[in-house]
Amino acid sequence: QDQLQQKIICPGPVTCLTASPNGLYVLAGVAESIYLWEVSNGNLLAILNRHYQDLTCLCFTDDSSHFLSGAKDCLALVWNLYNVLQAEPSQIPDPRHVWSRHSLPITDLCCGFGGPLARAATASLDQTAKLWEISSGDLLLSVLFDVGIMAVTLDVSEYHMFCGGMDGSIFQVDLCTWPVQRDRTFQTERENGKVFKGHRNQVTCLSVSTDDSLLLSGSHDETVRLWDIQSKQCLKTMNHKGPVTNAFIVLAPANMFNPDGKPSVPLPKFSRHLHGTESSDEPGTEGVMLRLGLHQQEPGQSYVEKAERMYSQMYSTREKNLVGDQEHLTIQVSELEEEVSNLRKINKDLFDFSTRIITKPAK
Repeated sequence: QDQLQQKIICPGPVTCLTASPNGLYVLAGVAESIYLWEVSNGNLLAILNRHYQDLTCLCFTDDSSHFLSGAKDCLALVWNLYNVLQAEPSQIPDPRHVWSRHSLPITDLCCGFGGPLARAATASLDQTAKLWEISSGDLLLSVLFDVGIMAVTLDVSEYHMFCGGMDGSIFQVDLCTWPVQRDRTFQTERENGKVFKGHRNQVTCLSVSTDDSLLLSGSHDETVRLWDIQSKQCLKTMNHKGPVTNAFIVLAPANMFNPDGKPSVPLPKFSRHLHGTESSDEPGTEGVMLRLGLHQQEPGQSYVEKAERMYSQMYSTREKNLVGDQEHLTIQVSELEEEVSNLRKINKDLFDFSTRIITKPAK
């Protein structure tokens, strides 16, 4: 018998919800705001208010370094999670990219593999699905359909993009066709072999299996269908008692069918206020949150260097001598002052040299 493990009251009706692949953070869309929680202690880390209308979809990159948000204001935003966590409480961090090429509300988002180098797909009621590059923010592909698009996903190899329409059709778009065209039109009558037909109402969600052989779709016609991608045949239909809003394929946990398998870490209640203390007053909600300050991050560091620095700080000795810390800080300050002095001297020499070149009389 299913049991409710935890009931979490959110600040308002949740329109979209997602968790980071590493399991550390949870994102929720409430009206036009994005709420970011830390799972280990339930603390509300950030409230992002950069959309002008209600949120419709959220998703993380596979390495949990970035997340995307889409809303009814026709905007899709790309956020750097590190910048969001390090922002001052009084300021709202800027998104890394603002994609404004859609003309009607965003309905769905999905990310491929590659972390910050991945590609992302967006779907909209403007009858288009677009493919973007997260690193540069460039638009790679825009496909125009005959109907509004409600759901979009990529297969694991990213050879195809699957788009669910308002009329119940599912379209398969080839991403490796030649010649390459950034703007394309999907003509259903000419590409009849690339359409999944069976749903009687709008398709709300799509998911591809890890071997790229099966496609799962949910619809407002109260059914979930499992398709064979190669033949476009429906293998199984699962009926529900209402419109299906979300469905996806996941790998089964090892202890899924073990009756003794229970979560080892209790999930604390999520805070409803950004600086509230309601979660810390309850027993059993203690947690450790590591947030590296901006002053601790040196410019030009690679991901490996940042990781090594983080691990060295985490596993350094806990019993530090206060006098030694003060001496170390004094040495750092003196080194920085000397570096600033050297930079000022270099800057003055460059200025004098450029002045002599510019004011040198012509022969």
